[in-house]
Amino acid sequence: MSDHDKTDHVWKLMKKIGFCMLATKDGAEIRGRPMAAHLERDEHAIYFLTDADSHKDDEIERDPHVGLFFADAGDQKYVSVTGRAAVSNDRAKIKELWSTPAKAWWDDPEDPAIRVLKITPNDAQYWDSPGTVVSYIKMLSAAVSSSRPDMGDNEKVKL
Repeated sequence: MSDHDKTDHVWKLMKKIGFCMLATKDGAEIRGRPMAAHLERDEHAIYFLTDADSHKDDEIERDPHVGLFFADAGDQKYVSVTGRAAVSNDRAKIKELWSTPAKAWWDDPEDPAIRVLKITPNDAQYWDSPGTVVSYIKMLSAAVSSSRPDMGDNEKVKL
């Protein structure tokens, strides 16, 4: 698979999974929380709607380096992304990103507490296995034969 194909694969996996854990640094501690990702590959960005009163905004202001962790445990597909985050009050982008799930947190896109969190990804690592049942069979076979199982693709990709 070429580097371009690997990059395509990462963006497709992130889009398919949709939700991720966003990790920020709070001093020496790492904090994670689930977030709904809005991918804009043409902009080389991953967006989230966030609340102006959240701790993550303060953490990002102090240290913009973040991690995003996408997981589809059922299909054994995972993507880990590193990048830089920035929070803005871009009302046009908020309206563009507004969707039904956002209604769980805010009444409408005009809510003054909504902010846009933009992640500019640096790189990603993905693990794309053939699925849970096949993976267990391969692990069992490898354990019996003293060989290493082929657990699918695992690549680091520059984004």
